[in-house]
Amino acid sequence: MKSILLASAISIYAAPLWAQDKMTLMLDWFVNPDHGPIIVAQEKGYFADVDLDVEIIAPADPSDPPKLVAADKIDLAISYQPQLHMFAHEELPLVRVGTLVATPLNCLLVLADGPITSPQILKGKKVGFSVGGVEEAVLGRVLDTHGLTLDDVELINVNWSLSPSLMSGQVDAVIGAFRNFELNQMDIEGVPGRCFYVEEEGLPPYDELIYVAHKDTMNPDMIRRFLAATQKATQYIVNHPQDSWDIFSSTAPELQDELNARAWVDTLPRFALRPAAIDIGRYAAFETFMYDAGLIPGINPVSTIAIDVSAP
Repeated sequence: MKSILLASAISIYAAPLWAQDKMTLMLDWFVNPDHGPIIVAQEKGYFADVDLDVEIIAPADPSDPPKLVAADKIDLAISYQPQLHMFAHEELPLVRVGTLVATPLNCLLVLADGPITSPQILKGKKVGFSVGGVEEAVLGRVLDTHGLTLDDVELINVNWSLSPSLMSGQVDAVIGAFRNFELNQMDIEGVPGRCFYVEEEGLPPYDELIYVAHKDTMNPDMIRRFLAATQKATQYIVNHPQDSWDIFSSTAPELQDELNARAWVDTLPRFALRPAAIDIGRYAAFETFMYDAGLIPGINPVSTIAIDVSAP
């Protein structure tokens, strides 16, 4: 099996030579269990089976993938549904064509044995974040559910150092932590955390990780085949969780540790079983949330944000 190169903006996989159509896919980050269906589809030959030669690329900067799709430099990118709603109003020619992780991963994270037993207790406390805008809006909705506002807390940009800032006492909570990684990381380090799940705290449910394509130049047939291959891989993962973990983790030594093994188990039930399918009402509800939060200037129809490429 081929080893995964985690360096910036480099190709890390190549499908067999007999694949007819070449497709480029840029990940949202370095390879991790969130990308399970993609890696398993590659390793099991499911892309080759549908005549695709998929080049998987790790980004130099996590903000690059959607920009490169919009610039017509790559075919597909993994992005986030909340950001996509903003891209649409920035007039980037992007559209959601598939789903990778079909539930939120984001959570409000606190110390398990700390004093924060409810978001309501955060009044006057410090909350860390990494990315402004969406994360602040998410936190605002959670606080509103408990009778608070963003003015009731002190926001601190911890620059991607979410769990370390919480464990060190720099902040009392962090927003934007992924429940499948940060929770496991803290437990492994002996400082257990507790998540308040955003979809249980007033936020509309959404797809955490999605595939985006250029709405004007995309190749729907290639995308349909790509999604069919990843759907087959997801079915294999669900039916054979241990074997699929062995396949996934064997592609790089960096993946063969306790954190990734735990994250694999926690991520598995969140993969989209029907990656092409779209819940129109769900996307409409999240567009309304983004508008109410002041993050977008109006409400776009779902058809301008997301499509089902498998539909006639």
